Amino acid sequence: MHSPSQVGELLRSTLGSHAQKRGVPAASVAVVIDGEIVEHAVGLLSTATRVEATVDSVFQIGSITKVWTATMVMQLVDEGVVDLDAPIRRYVPEFAIGDEAAAAAITVRQLLSHRSGFEGDIFTDTGRGDDAVEKYIALLADAVQTFPPGALFSYSNAGYVLLGRMIEILRESTWEQALLAHLATPLGLATVSPSPYEAILHRAAVGHLDAEDGGEPQPAPFWAMARSNEPAGSMLAMSARDLAVFARAHLQAADASSTDGGDGGHGLLSRDAATNMRTASVRLPRLAGMGAAWGLGWEIDRDGENPLFGHDGNTVGQSSFLRIAPDAGVAVVLLTNGGDGAGLFHDVADALLRDLTGDGLPPAPTPPTASAESTTPDAVDGYLGVYSNSTMEMEVSQDDEGRLWLEQRPTPELLALGAQPSTDELVPFEDGSLILRERKSGMHMVLAFLEPAPDGRASYIHFGRAVPRSR
Repeated sequence: MHSPSQVGELLRSTLGSHAQKRGVPAASVAVVIDGEIVEHAVGLLSTATRVEATVDSVFQIGSITKVWTATMVMQLVDEGVVDLDAPIRRYVPEFAIGDEAAAAAITVRQLLSHRSGFEGDIFTDTGRGDDAVEKYIALLADAVQTFPPGALFSYSNAGYVLLGRMIEILRESTWEQALLAHLATPLGLATVSPSPYEAILHRAAVGHLDAEDGGEPQPAPFWAMARSNEPAGSMLAMSARDLAVFARAHLQAADASSTDGGDGGHGLLSRDAATNMRTASVRLPRLAGMGAAWGLGWEIDRDGENPLFGHDGNTVGQSSFLRIAPDAGVAVVLLTNGGDGAGLFHDVADALLRDLTGDGLPPAPTPPTASAESTTPDAVDGYLGVYSNSTMEMEVSQDDEGRLWLEQRPTPELLALGAQPSTDELVPFEDGSLILRERKSGMHMVLAFLEPAPDGRASYIHFGRAVPRSR
């Protein structure tokens, strides 16, 4: 097993070459080993300014922010202020969606575990004021309920914005102020930047997008997404070390052998709350990059022997990764600003986790060999058709040669955030699912087909989000 000094030397000798191979302009890594943090950074924070990355540089952590929001919710549970199984309306009375019965029934627990059932990818910009989140919640009045509360898992940004609004109401502050007061300050985090106003005080990474001509990645045209989505991960930034300190606090809070009351000395969470967050609330079909199950905020990659949990995040041109192996007391953080961040994370984290814990990252889904493929019409008839929500239309079709295709047509709102129309070939995967033949965004996307109707046609296409059939 590598010691902290050996891990530091390994990062210094390999991170730069791995990042270059993956086309990542800058990367920052922090590793927790028995309470000690080892860190290293390489590359350029911006290919335009040529400012070099250092270990105290801040990167956006994207949807890893959801774990920070979930932690603040669980603090309120610890304080006896919030009941996980109470309807969210008890705390956010103005909450409304298109389905009144569902709005009255959705619970805090269902929101934390992405099982609320209302459409979750709503990215409307409601301005930069302190009322941005409050205004966003008002926009949900027309949101569509795609399945009954609690019935399925469907990753929901909107659900976490709603939780953020609950925090604002109960803490009588903005979400940003609550995060600083209840997480960043108690943990002594110096670089946590809820908005660009704080990030500009540090060496800040700029997101990069692939150049159309295949050349060097180019800086993104804007730094952050809308403030309205900040509880879900639209702009929170920090150094890899500060994210590692947060991960270490979660390790300490749930450590049954801790002598400090199970809160790591920081009062972050009770032992029960920290453990509940990493305990499976819902199991998922086998999907690419979404874990085997989800707890209350955490993605659970493995919950049997040698458990592993964490979260990933993506913003405009920036990607973030966090995995925690609690039995070994290990956490690995990687923050990147462009290129194949997922590939770089696999290069770095898989080897480190194997060495430090005895087990690496779970293997990613891959297409079957050509001899194992089957594309007979009878096997896929129930999958064919169009599935849609307010941001995307997805069509699964089969050509005259029996080949399967996925066409994705983003709405203008999603196009503005960088999404592009695409057509990709699919092949049969495991029971009830198809997989992209070619890698895309660093992985082979898996599509599960759920809830077959009496005619055998799937009611939902599921890739982490459950999108209902429209025709």
